[in-house]
Amino acid sequence: MLIRLGVAAVITLGLVGGAVAAPSRIIILRHGEKADDWRLCEVGQQRAQALKLNYLGKDAAKSLFEDGEPPAYFFAITLHTAELAAPAVQSWNKPLIFYSALPQDSEKVFVDLVAARTREAAANILTNPALKGKTVVMVWEHHHIADAELDAKHEGDAAVTLRQLFNLDILPGVPKTWPEETFDYFWIVDFPDNSNVPSKFTMMKQEFGTSFPNVPANDWGEPDGLDAASGCVAKSKD
Repeated sequence: MLIRLGVAAVITLGLVGGAVAAPSRIIILRHGEKADDWRLCEVGQQRAQALKLNYLGKDAAKSLFEDGEPPAYFFAITLHTAELAAPAVQSWNKPLIFYSALPQDSEKVFVDLVAARTREAAANILTNPALKGKTVVMVWEHHHIADAELDAKHEGDAAVTLRQLFNLDILPGVPKTWPEETFDYFWIVDFPDNSNVPSKFTMMKQEFGTSFPNVPANDWGEPDGLDAASGCVAKSKD
């Protein structure tokens, strides 16, 4: 798997500021369950494999990519998101575009870094001619997918969440906040031709059947049922 750092990714993909060249579909999901600020726990690693085999990998059983069309690119922002994406990315033999935001000593510094990198990624994805009409996957940090408190804090400033950066607030049914213990959903956003204004939003639960019994499948906003014995932390900076 090739990982390209964020600025290099913008250059490599040919960002054209101001142009309308949105993908036809953006699939957004959160990273997997965490062991600490740096890596996924065993459950999160199992989720990464389950996603490859069921939804995001080549020849996945319930592929999210229509007619077998491969995704154009996978995007990630933190170590947790890159680790979750890695098995699926490797199955396609594609690069992972990494808008790197590594853990920091200060939580505020980390949050501000993720916000800045999220804005860069969103601008690239919405204006890049290489992505026009394609399907891309974003594995992201959940506060910068949707967080009503964070949006309110930045009201009047530059947007910092994908919910606002992709204008998802104009569509019905888009949650204002991604819940803390919810790891098992996709947000699927569709764009019409020649427009960077979304036309459809679908929220889809990840279902792995009996193949991965230890991977939580809690409903949106419900507890995930993991305790300390799972080796997964309830909360970290990411």
